Amino acid sequence: MIKIRKAGPEDLATLRLFEQDLIRTERPFDPTLKKDPINYYDLEKMMGDPDVELVVAEEEGKIIGSGYALIKKAKHYLDHENYAYLGFMYVLPGLRGQGVNALIIDRLMKFARAKGLSEIRLEVYEENESAIKAYEKSGFEKHLITMRTRIQ
Repeated sequence: MIKIRKAGPEDLATLRLFEQDLIRTERPFDPTLKKDPINYYDLEKMMGDPDVELVVAEEEGKIIGSGYALIKKAKHYLDHENYAYLGFMYVLPGLRGQGVNALIIDRLMKFARAKGLSEIRLEVYEENESAIKAYEKSGFEKHLITMRTRIQ
């Protein structure tokens, strides 16, 4: 049985491995990432922040996935004041497609509801079709495309 729980300091080593695997996975989608070593997250800070819910998925005592919800201020012209931003959505490769991500998202949505939020957002690389499909299964819709270019 898969259990979703708050991440703690005892999970840091595994979460750092997940983060590096996530970076390796996303690197082909993003030519703007610095060369290794890089980190995306300040995990210790996130664990102590009341505006962050950092969770892990655990099965038989083994951590198999992660994710977080971060409360962010919305732009002044939107119909909501704050929203939950989801990130660090990771599931071990051999367990993807088995609903682990959906369980993590469900837990993070409960956190958002408990904080009085009605909007949840996340970012995903356009080329990451499997992730997009997983998020669509959880009720997310494509909303905005960020475009970029390099200038010389």
